[in-house]
Amino acid sequence: MKAGHPPSKQMPPEELPPAPEATLVRKSQQGDTGAFGELVALHQHKVFATLYNATRNEQDAWDLAQETFLKAWRNIGRFQGQSSFSTWLYRISTNVSIDWLRRRANRASQTGVELDDSVTPRQIAPGAVTAPREAPSPQSGVEGAEIGERIEEALSRLSPEHRAVITLRELDGLSYEEIADACGCSVGTVMSRLFYARKKLQTTLRDLYETL
Repeated sequence: MKAGHPPSKQMPPEELPPAPEATLVRKSQQGDTGAFGELVALHQHKVFATLYNATRNEQDAWDLAQETFLKAWRNIGRFQGQSSFSTWLYRISTNVSIDWLRRRANRASQTGVELDDSVTPRQIAPGAVTAPREAPSPQSGVEGAEIGERIEEALSRLSPEHRAVITLRELDGLSYEEIADACGCSVGTVMSRLFYARKKLQTTLRDLYETL
């Protein structure tokens, strides 16, 4: 070793940055299951949360999440990137939850709720409250639980389509445009369904609103 030259240090290998989502999608479309597994890891918690908000049951939500990702894997070749991958997943998970709600509730015979998409956007206040966000001065956890059960029962009376838009808007916080993409309908239809669902919930939970 020459004098005046310090010994060279071996640098630890740098961790590679995670692959961009677009790269993972492209690899998945080429049949790379590892890349698709990374996409699942990126989105599984959000997908689960959306499905849990729709079903209110942890096991059902996990089962439907598995169904969502299985359908995504089978159809990823059709994804053309016209929307984000997460929006595409929202569309699949929304359809999965609607199908599940239909099967469980036998919508036509049990709910008696008909779709009414004729309401115009002018009739809708975008910031309208859907359901009480807080218990009306709860005195105990029991009261809060009872109110939660009332709200859940009211939600169960909605058609799957109306419950889907309420869930995506009020619980997941999606914009009207994002909900329209997820549900495969127009923004006007989203707004009218929200209007109908909010009115239905307000009627069903009238006594709770009056105490707020």
